[in-house]
Amino acid sequence: MKQRELGRSGLRVSALGLGCMGLSYGYGPATGMADAVKLIHAAFERGITFFDTAEAYGPFANESVLGEALAPMRDQVVIATKFGFRDGDAGKGLDSRPERIRKVADEALMRLRTDRIDLFYQHRVDPQVPMEEVAGTVKDLIREGKVRHLGLSEAGADSIRRAHAVQPVAALQSEYSLWWREPEAEILPLLEELGIGFVPFSPLGKGFLTGAIDAQTSFGAADFRNTVPRFAPEARKANRALVDVLSGIAARKQVTPAQLALAWLLARKPWIVPIPGTTKLHRLEENAAAASVELSTDELAQVEAAVDGVQVQGTRYSADRQKLVGR
Repeated sequence: MKQRELGRSGLRVSALGLGCMGLSYGYGPATGMADAVKLIHAAFERGITFFDTAEAYGPFANESVLGEALAPMRDQVVIATKFGFRDGDAGKGLDSRPERIRKVADEALMRLRTDRIDLFYQHRVDPQVPMEEVAGTVKDLIREGKVRHLGLSEAGADSIRRAHAVQPVAALQSEYSLWWREPEAEILPLLEELGIGFVPFSPLGKGFLTGAIDAQTSFGAADFRNTVPRFAPEARKANRALVDVLSGIAARKQVTPAQLALAWLLARKPWIVPIPGTTKLHRLEENAAAASVELSTDELAQVEAAVDGVQVQGTRYSADRQKLVGR
């Protein structure tokens, strides 16, 4: 798989990464350790060298899975993890105090079985802690060799600028896909200006752009999509129109809708690195193959026209979750 540089950071990663959250958190029961390790190894065998986790995924279990899986090839991969929630629990609120950041780093190093975190994201901006303190703390960790690069997740333009002035930000991780294009208005131009890479999570619309979800689909009790307005049955029914038009373009290209969606993201900018997640080997293989799909100017125009012709229904987050975004 080809590699990309995240902005002007010098951090090079595979063109597609693997978002590992779903192996432990968010979409239902956790995948067993042996099966999760097997999937991560399969990703590495297919050229994926960029793996995304967080202390909050579990909490803590996901980092341990990656530590187990990636120990044999540690020097050949890039590991990103995150700090920012009280006690590592997303349900307990935010905590980016310097002492908490340091504690998270030390504990993550142990769980990941490594001596450095390649990319250390603030999971969500904490309005109670000045961004300068957050970036300064990570800068100190970089000096100490525990961290290599600073990242931000779902941060707004002002926070990005303030952090970058203290410690260059290597990457911003936020949601971006054919059905959530808000970053194009302000964030992408800012990242290009500052030389910051962009790591889209949910690049397949939390599974919706694969075409496998419709109004009749039922999610397990622990699946967080139950709380997402965009996944309410009526919204799913309306939003199938987007999948239908993309499926037609994909069929003509002889690729899957998921591959088309990922190829579109890769074509946007050379410093964009999507991190689709999955627990299934056949989906992993499908996603990895998207890195080789090239879209012509005409095909990109067809995709743009198709998406512009469909009004996606429903917000991407509940009101409470949305409060944590864009600060």
